[in-house]
Parts: sequence; structure tokens; C-alpha cells
Amino acid sequence: MSPRRNRPKGGENPAERPTGAVGDRFGLQSTESWQGEEWSVRHVAGASAAGKRYRCPGCDQEIPSGVAHLVAWPEYGGVDDRRHWHKACWNARDRRTTKVQRSRNAPRH
Repeated sequence: MSPRRNRPKGGENPAERPTGAVGDRFGLQSTESWQGEEWSVRHVAGASAAGKRYRCPGCDQEIPSGVAHLVAWPEYGGVDDRRHWHKACWNARDRRTTKVQRSRNAPRH
């Protein structure tokens, strides 16, 4: 029996990335349109965010340390405009309500 082949067949270059996606040492980054604006979206591995906790604006739940998620910000925004989202929440952002209801004792991050 021959060993399993892990390379794609047909002469594809595994270093090629999908259009609009750029890889760097921080993760895969792409550009998406939302609310008439271009947004930069970067996938974050959970290990690179060790020791940090973020609050997802889509569900208002905490993203625990070590959980993979993504960071999105307006194309022409600054560092303060970055928001950490659960991947499912980002994908469902158009189906979410605009006003998030928090409980009385919830922290306002």
C-alpha cells in the first residue's frame, strides 16, 4: 500500500489563497462589505489570544481566552474600531437585531 497523498492533485499551488484574502503572521485576512462599508476581517487563532477576553457585539457574550474567533473593523477605521466576533455571530450579523438587551448587572465593555 502506498502512503496517503496530502498534496492537491491537478497542479494546484497550495500557497495560493482565495481572492481578497491575505495571510500573514496574525491569521487569514479578507475584505467584506457590510452596511455600505468595506470591512477588514481577520481570523484569530485561539492560542494567539491567550489570557485575553473579549465581548462579541453580535451576541453580547464573552469570548473566552483561547477560543478561535475573528476581528472586524471598518476599512478606514482605526485600532479603536476593531471588534472581536464569534464566527457564527459575524456570519449572522444581518439577521441580528440592532439593539442588544443587557441585563441590569452586565458589564458594559
